[in-house]
Amino acid sequence: MRFRHPVIAGLMLAFLVGPAMAQITVLDNAQDRPQGGEAAARVAPAGEIAATPGAQPPPCGTQPMTIARMTWPSAALLADIHARILNAEFGCEARVVPGDLAATASSMGSTGQPAVAPEMWVTRIADVWNGAIETQMVRSVAPSFAEATMEGWFIPSYMEGAFGGPPSAAALQALLSTQTSEMPVRFISCPADWACSVINRNLIAAYGLGDLVQLVEPANRFEMDALIAEAVSRRENFILYYWQPNAVLAQLEFRALDMGAYDEEAMKCLARLSCAAPKPSAFPAETVVIALAEWVFAEAPTVASYFQRATLPIAEMNVLLGQLNEPGATVEGVAERFVAARRDLWGAWVGAVP
Repeated sequence: MRFRHPVIAGLMLAFLVGPAMAQITVLDNAQDRPQGGEAAARVAPAGEIAATPGAQPPPCGTQPMTIARMTWPSAALLADIHARILNAEFGCEARVVPGDLAATASSMGSTGQPAVAPEMWVTRIADVWNGAIETQMVRSVAPSFAEATMEGWFIPSYMEGAFGGPPSAAALQALLSTQTSEMPVRFISCPADWACSVINRNLIAAYGLGDLVQLVEPANRFEMDALIAEAVSRRENFILYYWQPNAVLAQLEFRALDMGAYDEEAMKCLARLSCAAPKPSAFPAETVVIALAEWVFAEAPTVASYFQRATLPIAEMNVLLGQLNEPGATVEGVAERFVAARRDLWGAWVGAVP
């Protein structure tokens, strides 16, 4: 299933396939309200954890600390990782529950459950998300990933040295013009029925690469990955389009090309089948956030603070996805390995000095 947008193909969430370039205003009230403690008194409905009068309040509040586990791998991993850390470090009884982008955002905005959605692609559900934000029962607290640009052009790591500096799309024309073999080099794009294929064709023209690359548009995602793997195994010089988070980029060791700044007007033209004067532009940033129910700030402020620090470098997620592709691997097993081995990373989330 791929979420689509008029400018570019959306994400195939089961594999994080394809980008979405939705330039939709998304409300974010993370800075509009205090960070905890200012909640109206309320009667706990059935199912909530009752606090004994005079006793220490539960460390994770009186409501269920549920974490939405979306159907795509990176979000499932984050849900399991956070549940394990909350239980071990804060004494919570956190548990993962099934999630879905629109349904989870709507439920958080109306009931405050689930309490956490660790990977919410809010531009894909802008109307639902904006409605949830307006209820003041949910907010975004931090980016899910340290990087916001999720797609672009890449080269295999063994080509990096040929650039004589940081590899960039702008340097490709000069570099490829001096090559005497493997001419033209292959550019492995996305399938022709994905909107990113149109953008890549126009970007090739914008960078003056029309005579220097051989454009390859595979029939589907699986053929795309097979072509990439074969090219790497032959140590072929080639360029590819891809997206993150994704195991392929970590497993086969690719380097992102610097594509410069994002130019909204240029991208509007690049996304058209007929772009008369294509100009270079980076792909736009995505808004991917950790969403937190407002009650967590009032009832479990230390947990809220934890999630405000819980941004993961996207390269780390690519490694986790690579581990998930290993024979017999499970989300639970990869999450357990991460928590056991990477306290140097997540220790900062709980406020510990690495």
